[in-house]
Amino acid sequence: MLSYDEVKAAAGRIDGQVRRVTVAPAGERLDFALEFLQHTGTFKARGALNFTAAALESGAMPEAGIAIASGGNAGLACAWAAGRRAIPATVFVPETAPPVKVARLRELGADVRLVGTEYAEAAAACADFVGESGALASHAYDHPLIAAGAGTLLEEIVTARPEVTTVVVAVGGGGLFAGVATAAAQHGVRVVAVEPEHCRALNAALAAGEPVDVPVDSIAADALGARRVSADALAAARHGDARSVLVPDAAIAAARRALWHDHHIAVENGAATALAALRTDAYVPGPGERVCVVLCGANTDPADLAGV
Repeated sequence: MLSYDEVKAAAGRIDGQVRRVTVAPAGERLDFALEFLQHTGTFKARGALNFTAAALESGAMPEAGIAIASGGNAGLACAWAAGRRAIPATVFVPETAPPVKVARLRELGADVRLVGTEYAEAAAACADFVGESGALASHAYDHPLIAAGAGTLLEEIVTARPEVTTVVVAVGGGGLFAGVATAAAQHGVRVVAVEPEHCRALNAALAAGEPVDVPVDSIAADALGARRVSADALAAARHGDARSVLVPDAAIAAARRALWHDHHIAVENGAATALAALRTDAYVPGPGERVCVVLCGANTDPADLAGV
């Protein structure tokens, strides 16, 4: 199980190299954590930087560099973190990955390999490449260094808003949730894990008592489309003050449109998934709760928001 000490160690490694999150008022007893302003457009820069720094510290970085499979965002973060240290990055993404993410990967200097239609297929190809090349295998979410880096976000939220009682996060494979929930437990903060109805890896694992494979079918699948949640995420959900809720795709799309219409914030569907929990009453805050919704990524084409 991920430890709070690992989150604190990550904070030390990446200090001064990431953008501290802006926490903005969004309504009565409601804040938004604007993590989409992070380097590469998502929270994943935190974990990628922590992973790369730890590997260099330990002398574990091979000449072949780092390889990762990703729906897009983790690959962007890996390519960015590796590029800062002139380390080769090979990124495997599904053929269905948004073109805006693929183009940005190439701009960052990554060797991009398009494989299959789901994250799991890209991951299998990445594993084969690691075995052949000797590259260091990173992971989009299921690695303690990646999750610990993501957990540094919670530390910044409670520093900016000590009165926050509840943090709402979207969940795919569970790296963000595992890190945030691990840190939140130290501060007495509840974490609400929000998933699309048809990308429910954490919710299904809680029901089964262990990580299980789930179908992947959602407008947010490019960011939240993991077939199986990490063991660290499941452990964090069991040991902290956590809630798991599901939202339909229609609510995700509506939340994304509302963020643009009401706040002029353009985020991807994965980020809007967190807000959808409040808009649909999938999670209803109790009296006295101060809620912070994490808007975790904005690697999207905003053209479809024109005229909203």
